[in-house]
Amino acid sequence: MGDWWHRNIVEPGKLPLLLALSAFVLTFVITRTITRLIRAGKGPFGNVSAGGLHIHHVVPGVVLTVIGGFGAVAGGRHGFGSAAAAVLFGIGVGLVLDEFALILYLDDVYWTEAGRKSVEAVVLTAALVGLVLAGFSPFGVDDVSQDELQDRASVITTVAGNFLFALVALGKGKARLAVLGAIVPVVALVGAVRLARPDSPWARRFYSRRPRARARARLRAYHHDRRWSGPRRAFQDWIAGRPDPE
Repeated sequence: MGDWWHRNIVEPGKLPLLLALSAFVLTFVITRTITRLIRAGKGPFGNVSAGGLHIHHVVPGVVLTVIGGFGAVAGGRHGFGSAAAAVLFGIGVGLVLDEFALILYLDDVYWTEAGRKSVEAVVLTAALVGLVLAGFSPFGVDDVSQDELQDRASVITTVAGNFLFALVALGKGKARLAVLGAIVPVVALVGAVRLARPDSPWARRFYSRRPRARARARLRAYHHDRRWSGPRRAFQDWIAGRPDPE
């Protein structure tokens, strides 16, 4: 175990990334637990206010992100300073993304349906960082052999092709597949070859004169949403709490 840890985490300089990811996930879990207790009126916790102004936890999150980010740049990839900066950065990002919806809508939508965007941002960020930690690189560069790495044309072609797949998937209204596909190219390819969402830019551009394609896109989107929206909402409620009824 010690040899694996040194070979896969310490030597490649991934320890700060592991610490940042752990701090990020732990901060989100603790923050959501505290906010749910405050919402239920339980425990010793309460909202933080100063002069009648409600201080959202995104504020200290931004401060810690700035300190941790600059500290990580200055501290390199090894040593105690780098590890401490990574932890501060992870805590800050956890606090910021927990209120991602507030930043997006410029409104306190924490316990509303729109607040689910924060949960999606946290889950997606954790998944992406976890993939990078596991050895994946953006746009499939990790799939390139050593011989191909010496050939810049091959690397550029691989990156450009995978980026194109991710861009097509995004244009087809499959944002999650596009983002994950930036790390795992096969995911972007799946999103690129499947039918577009009926309300996506791709559908408006290429399905406007193809009624059968529009009908198929609507039918597939209906069945997909009917199958997965319930489990996705249940998962989000389990993680972050059920939103207030509208």
